Amino acid sequence: MSAKTQHNNILLAVLGFAAVVVIVAVIGFFTLGREPEVIQGEVEVSEYRVSSKLPGRVLELRVKEGDYVHVGDTLAILEVPEVDAQKKAAQATGDAAAALSDMADNGARKEQIQGAFQLMQQAMAAQEIAQKTYTRMQHLFDEGVISGQKRDEAFAAYKATEAQVKAAKSQYDLARSGAREEEKRAAAKQAQAARSAVDVVSSLLRETVQISQVEGEVSDVYPKVGELVGLGSPIMSISVMSDMWGTFNIREDQLNGLKVGSEFTAFTPAFNKDVRLKVFYIKDQGSYAVWKATKANGQYDLKTFEVKARPIQKFEGLRPGMSLIVKD
Repeated sequence: MSAKTQHNNILLAVLGFAAVVVIVAVIGFFTLGREPEVIQGEVEVSEYRVSSKLPGRVLELRVKEGDYVHVGDTLAILEVPEVDAQKKAAQATGDAAAALSDMADNGARKEQIQGAFQLMQQAMAAQEIAQKTYTRMQHLFDEGVISGQKRDEAFAAYKATEAQVKAAKSQYDLARSGAREEEKRAAAKQAQAARSAVDVVSSLLRETVQISQVEGEVSDVYPKVGELVGLGSPIMSISVMSDMWGTFNIREDQLNGLKVGSEFTAFTPAFNKDVRLKVFYIKDQGSYAVWKATKANGQYDLKTFEVKARPIQKFEGLRPGMSLIVKD
């Protein structure tokens, strides 16, 4: 075999190998394609925290973690002795204020009115006697029997009894008419203020019995029976299972035009099923969640966005913390 023939055979072998490599690469590119990017999210729900306006001791817990509660269910009972004492004091003050208001409205009792009338009658009788005495003294003075001083003393006594009659009549009229309108209004306002104080304490006492305001599942119970809880401290948390969504952190180059109202499909590994979701919230995560470019040739920094989407249809069994997978 000549050298030229051998050279041609080698060239053909190299070309054949190169052709095979190119064909394999083309086939691999079209058959395998690029590896899809995976976006992982998590199921979340609204959390309702039960807390009290009053500091107190946990007397009883009516539910435990995992229980499903409805609106109006009793969750816990607290003991607040100080407020009980305040309510008794407020009730006593209210009763006293109400009694004073009733007394002002009803006026004086019959016995008081009768006593004032008798005093007025006595004053009028004393005035009549003093008037007659003064008249006699005036006649005797005119006849020159007594001195002017005696006549003046009788006149002064007569005027004094006149003043006593006026004072007695004023007391009698006051007893008959009762308290003034201003005094009645003042007494009524004091009674109203006392009732309001009782209402405030009663409202606070209602806080000792914690009632559920939402329907959901008890996710956490923080204190134990017998422990003290502070003002506004959470007693338990309730997961509102009817308000559920998925949260995803997506780099902006992976959004692919995603916007509020968009729909997409996510895979749930827990059920090996797909769920259809609708976006209701998109917000950037701020500078702390920026993907930084490591090269200067055409790359740029990319922000990460928080995307929230709710299931379009009810998905039985879906729970907080479960994973949601989206393949780009």
